[in-house]
Amino acid sequence: MKPTKIADGVYDVGVIDWNIRDFHGYSTDRGTSYNAYLVVDEKIALIDTVKAPFADQLIGNISQIIDPKKIDVVVSNHTEMDHSGALPRIMHRVGEDKPLYCSKMGGKNLASHFPNAWNYHPVEDGEELTLGKRTLAFMETRMIHWPDSMFTYLKENHILFSSDGFGQHYAGFDKFDDQAGTDLMVQAKKYYANILLLYAPRILKLLEKVVASGIQIDMICPDHGVIWRQGPGRIIDAYLKWSRQEQEKKAVVIYDTMWKSTEAMANAIAEGISLTGVKVKPIHIRSSHRSDIMTEVLDAAAVVVGSPTLNNQMFPTVADVLVYMKGLKPENRIGGAFGSYGWSGESVKLVTAELEAMKFTMIEPGPRLQYVPDGAGIDACIEYGKKIGDAVNAKLL
Repeated sequence: MKPTKIADGVYDVGVIDWNIRDFHGYSTDRGTSYNAYLVVDEKIALIDTVKAPFADQLIGNISQIIDPKKIDVVVSNHTEMDHSGALPRIMHRVGEDKPLYCSKMGGKNLASHFPNAWNYHPVEDGEELTLGKRTLAFMETRMIHWPDSMFTYLKENHILFSSDGFGQHYAGFDKFDDQAGTDLMVQAKKYYANILLLYAPRILKLLEKVVASGIQIDMICPDHGVIWRQGPGRIIDAYLKWSRQEQEKKAVVIYDTMWKSTEAMANAIAEGISLTGVKVKPIHIRSSHRSDIMTEVLDAAAVVVGSPTLNNQMFPTVADVLVYMKGLKPENRIGGAFGSYGWSGESVKLVTAELEAMKFTMIEPGPRLQYVPDGAGIDACIEYGKKIGDAVNAKLL
């Protein structure tokens, strides 16, 4: 892969990982990229590196532009190993004594990851580094999404190197947003829902600070996926919406089933919701990945979860999704629970407790039906769906 020139003297020298299909339990069906950026001025700066197995490709990309030994400064915006794994190879190649700029927490993390006597330069929030005609400014973005995270801003070009912010797990030779496929925003939404949602209050505070500052951003260069050159405002607006957890008039009915009884209930509840004019999506857990489910939850006003009872517990796949969802901290949702059972029937109570722990506003009592739902049971599910839909409509008036 050849480096991509993104501005005069600024290059994407990163790599593509076509084959990765799982990232911390997140399905990466489109693969991903590990982006790194080279700024060539009187001093030459490398901003971020790549995952360790791709170090040779990174060095090869840099070598197409300059001799890596000519790099004067290395910047580490984030110490997670998909961005710092190649640092040992890079520092060995450019010179162990070259300054390595990072956040204060980044210096501690890198020293723990790599017991090397590198020339760490932990920066203050707002600190600047002059490269010659251009200047790098460092912005602390703690917990977006690690304690060490920071952004780097190339002031004269109005380019924001945003680490894991504004990224997508998206592999392709189309390096810019105006070249990418129609599902780019879907991938960006999925990334936010599964990586950043739990930090929504911090992200919102940061974005509002950036907007209020009047800083000009003509291009956003994340460490995964495409570069936003045509629509930096579009992705910033989307992040503001997602960080506020703004919701659509939409419900998701998430369920698993053993002998189709819970599925019949799910379909009836979805039908009832649709009768109120609310958009609804039934999601069978074993036909969907948890990260795709979470993407649908991101802008849903209501989350309804159904489970059969197995060994006096909720179904294991339902428990998996609820644990995953709880960790990402969706807020201010309407919640519902339902399920079928053979002889004990604890699942509805257990699902309800999990949704209550997320502080969802529960619509109770949720349908709890034994064996195969009869006509009256299906009618009860439809009525329950109407209650969910009515609650959504009332909330979003």
